[in-house]
Amino acid sequence: MITSFILDTIVILALAIFVIAVGTRMKIPGVVGFLVTGMIAGPYGLGLVRDPQMVDALAEIGIIFLLFTIGMQFSFKTLFEMKKIVLVAGTLQVVLTILAVYAIMVIFSIPAAIALFFGLLICHSSTTITLKIFQDRAEVNTPYARSTLGISLYQDIMTVPMLIALPILAGHEADLTGAVLNLGLTLVLLLALVFAVAAWVLPRVMPRIVSVRNTEIFLLSIILVCFVITFLSSKLGLSLALGAFLAGLTLSESEYFHQAFVSIVPFRDMFTSFFFISVGMLLNLWFVLENPVLIIVLVIGVLLLKMVIAAGSTLAIGQSLRTSVLAGLALCNIGEFAFVLSVPGKEYGLFPGTSGQAFLAVTVITMALTPFIIAAGPQVADHVCRLPLGKRLRAGCNLPEPEGRDVPALSDHTVIVGYGLNGRHLAKVARIGNIPYIIIDMNPETVEQERRKGEPIFFGDATNEAILTHARIEQARLLVVAVNDPLSTRIITRIARSMNPRLWIIVRTQFLPEVNVLRDLGADEVIPEDFETSVEIFSRVLKKYLVPKGTVENVIRDIRADTYQVLREQAGSGTDLSDLRQNIPDVDITILNVSPDSPVAGKTLSQLNIRRDYGVSILAIRRQKEILANPSGETNIWPGDDVVVLGAPADITRMSLLFRPGDVH
Repeated sequence: MITSFILDTIVILALAIFVIAVGTRMKIPGVVGFLVTGMIAGPYGLGLVRDPQMVDALAEIGIIFLLFTIGMQFSFKTLFEMKKIVLVAGTLQVVLTILAVYAIMVIFSIPAAIALFFGLLICHSSTTITLKIFQDRAEVNTPYARSTLGISLYQDIMTVPMLIALPILAGHEADLTGAVLNLGLTLVLLLALVFAVAAWVLPRVMPRIVSVRNTEIFLLSIILVCFVITFLSSKLGLSLALGAFLAGLTLSESEYFHQAFVSIVPFRDMFTSFFFISVGMLLNLWFVLENPVLIIVLVIGVLLLKMVIAAGSTLAIGQSLRTSVLAGLALCNIGEFAFVLSVPGKEYGLFPGTSGQAFLAVTVITMALTPFIIAAGPQVADHVCRLPLGKRLRAGCNLPEPEGRDVPALSDHTVIVGYGLNGRHLAKVARIGNIPYIIIDMNPETVEQERRKGEPIFFGDATNEAILTHARIEQARLLVVAVNDPLSTRIITRIARSMNPRLWIIVRTQFLPEVNVLRDLGADEVIPEDFETSVEIFSRVLKKYLVPKGTVENVIRDIRADTYQVLREQAGSGTDLSDLRQNIPDVDITILNVSPDSPVAGKTLSQLNIRRDYGVSILAIRRQKEILANPSGETNIWPGDDVVVLGAPADITRMSLLFRPGDVH
């Protein structure tokens, strides 16, 4: 018996490694690889597994760990923070999808209970696949990714009440009212037990377990909590999946949540893989080959239906049309939690005839297509934005309705795209420096809040030329792109450069390889965050070891010069004066403010001998709104002046001491 179990496990693992390795090269998600593994190894494939019940047992454990970790990640605080996306958009997407599927199937004379069950299955999308793709594409923090993951989270949570409702839906309860009351009472008892464990048992027991400082005991304790509550749930007549979710919920607010989650993830991943393999074993490949037209029609129908509903739900909470289309495309697949529902659904007889095979085929295909659909998303969104739609639908593609919020007649100003941490800091500095600026942001709540505070901000998608025109990009001096979306950053840079050839464009990016691409598209300066973070880290390390400040500054300057010079691929050999600091890394241009108590205040430039003593040239003096270009030796420096100087960074640093109060020349 044990030998047969080990042999089947060896076959499954070896086949899974091969299939996933091939799939990785083709950029197919691992979940699809596990499903294909099950299809090949199962009874409809090569029949390599002799004991499918063994795989089913491991799959049950996979469902338990999957729901356990979902429960651990769920908290009412998280739900409140994402309330608009999760509760409003999530509810709209789930309810509308269920109703649409129900209506379509009833039209084709399919029994109401079965039609409703398929609505519950199809409303789910794959959190696992979309999250992995967003991480690979560095798009987790983009507006459309946040909307996608928020709605997916809601779908995952709704699996729990759906599991509870399945016996009633299948007609296994003759007395519907009594069944609902009995179910409600059972749930109340179980929830009371869960909250008692979370409020009184764990706070007293966990500190003692942690104090032992043994990771094995900690891990076993976490698994024990999971299995005890899951077992009690089963004994009370509820599903194992519900018990596992509630077990995770007991730990979600615990101070030990993070360590517990990290400890359990390897077990979840291992057993969940067997769950997907077991589902793959159920799919009959011959059914797909015999009914290609049916499967293709169903796949196209599901993708279109879910895309339209998910995009509409996202649009309903105030997201732009572009963001909504991208979110709709990411959510148009059928997800892994549909499989969680399908297992008891099959037991309750909710898959008549070959409908179970059709469901499995459509789900696997939509999952496999997801990476390609998301990759094509920006092009699809651009085409949709160009359609002759109404002004309301084109929000984020066209100019927003003014409603008394027209952009002032700015010129020589700075346009800030993105009002995250970098955008906020830049706006603050611009206010202090009396620099005119305007902000474009895609978060409607942020726009509304900041507008009330008096910020010159408006809602819009800066990848659209009309939005940049609204920000008067043609009259602007500077554009700063501070968004997390790499693709949007490229589009904004290209469009802005074509609209204003004189514009100075500063772009933030997360990765060094993006530098060359963005500069080719027209960016004047590209700030790679990972490189600048590394500079900050090693500079602090050097300071901790008491390396002289001048040496640290020289090292930083040299590394910046070398790195950016390697990354820079200028077209042609001409040098523009505005690019002076980039082409001559040993020269810097700095503005120094004259304080009232500064030793230079009231003196002429000839009295100070700055060029002779420090090797620094004064290019201009800004005095209130007046600019004194190329000042003569007889020009006085007064308190409040901004002095523009050019020279080597080390020389400027020495000379800047003259501008500080109390320093003596």
